[in-house]
Formats: sequence, C-alpha cells, structure tokens
Amino acid sequence: MPAATTLAALSVLSALAIVTQDQTALRAAPRDSAPQQAQLWAGDSLEIRGEKGDYLQVYDHRRERAGYIKAPSVRIQSLQPAAAPELLAVLRFLRDTPGSEALGIAYTAAYLKAAPAEAIDGEAFAALGAMAERLARRASGAQQGKAGQTIAAQLEVAAAYGVNMVSFERDGQIRLCYDGDAYRRVLTLPATDTQKAAAALALTRHDCVAPELTPAARFERDNWRAEVLERVDTGKLPGVLNNRLRLRKAGVWASLAYQRARRPELGSPAVQEAGNRALDELAGIDKNELMESDAYAYDDAAMRVGASRWATAAGAPAAKSKTKVSVALSPGQPGETCVHLVDAKHDLKNPLLTRCTYGIVWAASAAPNPQGTALALAVQPLDTWRELWVFRQDAQGWRVDALPPAADHPGLGYVEFAGWVPGGRQLLAAREARTQGRQRQSFEVLRLSTLEVEKRAERPNHLSSFYRWQSPAWKAITVSIR
Repeated sequence: MPAATTLAALSVLSALAIVTQDQTALRAAPRDSAPQQAQLWAGDSLEIRGEKGDYLQVYDHRRERAGYIKAPSVRIQSLQPAAAPELLAVLRFLRDTPGSEALGIAYTAAYLKAAPAEAIDGEAFAALGAMAERLARRASGAQQGKAGQTIAAQLEVAAAYGVNMVSFERDGQIRLCYDGDAYRRVLTLPATDTQKAAAALALTRHDCVAPELTPAARFERDNWRAEVLERVDTGKLPGVLNNRLRLRKAGVWASLAYQRARRPELGSPAVQEAGNRALDELAGIDKNELMESDAYAYDDAAMRVGASRWATAAGAPAAKSKTKVSVALSPGQPGETCVHLVDAKHDLKNPLLTRCTYGIVWAASAAPNPQGTALALAVQPLDTWRELWVFRQDAQGWRVDALPPAADHPGLGYVEFAGWVPGGRQLLAAREARTQGRQRQSFEVLRLSTLEVEKRAERPNHLSSFYRWQSPAWKAITVSIR
C-alpha cells in the first residue's frame, strides 16, 4: 500500500482508534474464536465504524481490510482542534520513550491533523524526527527473531505515515537512516535554538552519508551540510550543544578541505579556508563542557581533521635544498598526480624515483632527513584516511613504501611523520585510527630500512627517543596531542 494511505484517511476523519498494543488481532467477527484478518501493531490507525460488546467495528485503510478489534487494545482519539493539547501532551511523553516510536509517530500525525495551522511550530516535527531517527538506529542494530520482526513491523507503521528511511551498506552491515524531512521543517518553522541545533546535528550525521555517492554528489552534499550547520544560532545554546555543533562542523569542513583540493579550479585559498575552519572548530571545543558520551564524537572529529590538516598549507611548495632530496609534482593520467623525487643533479625530467597516485599529495609536508637519504610525504587517498609515503635510499637505489594508519581496510585514520632520529636509521611517526569500532592511538619509533615498529607507546613522552627528537613543526600543528 502507498505510504499516503493512512495520512489520507486521517484527513477525512474526526476521530480514530490508535492501536496501542503490538500483535493485536483484527478479527472477522466480534468474538475471540473468529478468524484473524490481520495482525496490527502499536501505531496503526483505524477508522471506527461501529461498536458491538467489547469489540469495535473498524476499517484499516493501510491494509484495506475491515474487521473487529477489542476495545482495550486501542485508544479512541478525537481529531478536533480542542483535542490538540491532549495529543501534544501524549506526544511529549512518547517522544522520550524508547520502543514506542511507531506509536509516537501516530500521535504526531494525529496532532498535526487536529491542531490549527497557526499553532503548529517546530516542536511536533522535532519530536517526529527524534522518534524516526531512534527507530532507524534500532533497526540498524536489530537481530533476527522476534525483536527483528517487531522492528520491521514498526518500520511499516512509520512508512504508512510518510516517514521514509534510506538504507545502504557500510562495513558489511545494512544501515538505516531517517531521510530527515521533519528536521528540515524544524529549520523553517518557529522553533527554539535547541530544537534547531538538534535538527542540524541529525541532518548532518557522518554515518548517514551514503558511501556510494559520486565525488560530485558528495561535494554537493557536504556543502549542504556545512550550510545547514551555519544556519544555527549558537549564541544562546548551552555549552554541550555548542561543543557538538563544533565537532560536527570540524568533520564536515575537514571533508570539504579534501574535496576542494581535488578541484584545482577552486584554488589553494579555498582549500586553506576549509582546512583552517576545521582546525578552528576543533580547537574551539570547551573540554569543561565535553560530556563523556561525546568522547567518541570528539575522537572522530579529531581524526577527520587530522587526515586533512595539511590543507592549511595547500599551495605551499615543498622545501628545497641544493644538497638534499625534495619532491616535484606533475599531472599523470586524468585524476592522477605524479610525485618525482629530485635533488641537485636530478630534475623533474630525470628524477630519482617517480610514483603516481589518485590521492591528494600534500607537497608542503615533504620532510627530508639531514643525511639526504630519506624523505617523508603525506598522501591522502580519502577524505578520512591519510597515509605516509617514505622514500629511502639503499644499496639498490631509491624506493618508496606507503605506511597506512592501520592494517584494516581504509576507513578513518591518519599516520604522520613526527621527526628524524639522529643517525639516519630511525624515524618517528604518530598514528590514530578507528579499527573494529575502537579508537587506537600510538606514537612509534620505526626502523627506516624496513618501516617496522621498534618501539610504541600511547603517549609521546613515554618514549625517550620520541620525547627528545620529535619535530617542533609537527608538535605545533598535530591534533594527535590534545
């Protein structure tokens, strides 16, 4: 049945019966032994056509089926304007009652039908969005069996009221997200600053951005997300909400920095603007107002900013020396950037080594060691994933290897050069990544010849080599120390 069926029925009724219990039987006759016509769920709305004993004679517009239902299983609700305050009171209660989302959505629809147009503001739509979003979260984590059946039935009830979910696969699992229609209405109707902030946060979730979007569609989506966040007036918001908005803005602007860098026509200033904005939002977090429940979001934002932090130096050339190696860039195949390792005797046309990539090469990150036998370079293949390329010279000549943030498939994380250890045999690196749902951070001393980890610690001051030889330039701009 189309989703508009239940809404159309509400528009012509002055009263209806809202089912309040899951797995309620709609029977062919007003007796317990009568055949079951359908199984109803909390939130289903029925047209009342009569009464017989303990039963109501009803019609289910969603299933286009008539029958009888026990009166205690439903609540008869008027849809006249005088009933609007009562409906709003019930809606406020159900809004914060986990497991009752479908019933709450039904009461929201009833309230919107009963209330005069001039009385409707952002509150009802904010509640509708919160319940729809919570239902989507529950559905994404639902298991098989009875619990999964109940969730599926509640999703069908919600869909009958026009509440749409979008689904996509992420990390081998199907994720459901609310499409956000009610939240968009909150931003256009009279609403409190808190309601608008909650709506903006819901509409800009990172985990509800479809992974299959094309680069152009993703760029458009992130520009829209940034615009939505900018529309929220943060002047009177509590510190907790301000922090959450800053965390979301940091992640969105970090993504925009990467995407702007993929578009040379926008220019380096646009890339730098996005990179600086991401860093500023992260730096603006008030840790005294950072709730324990926001720790995940804080680490998430930091890793997103960390992956794109070299955007703040977009357009700056790599440091050059007459005696040390450096890098020069040139276009390769469409979309490719080729990195050429050069020195005083080897120029772009006759490089020591060339390697091409479809990722963003941050030339300003190039850091040669004092001996001129190695060079570290930041390369970002994804907006949330930055690798470290290490060029080094051995008996066979020059070679380059990519050091990833983690051994898992590319997701969320970065690894960055943090300094050279005197002697030319070791380098320092900082890693931060989310693997198997957990945030992992380490500071490492690597053997230059093999890039194997010789020593590792969770804090830089726990390693004497790291503490003594870390680069001041790295320490000044890294987000790994926070």
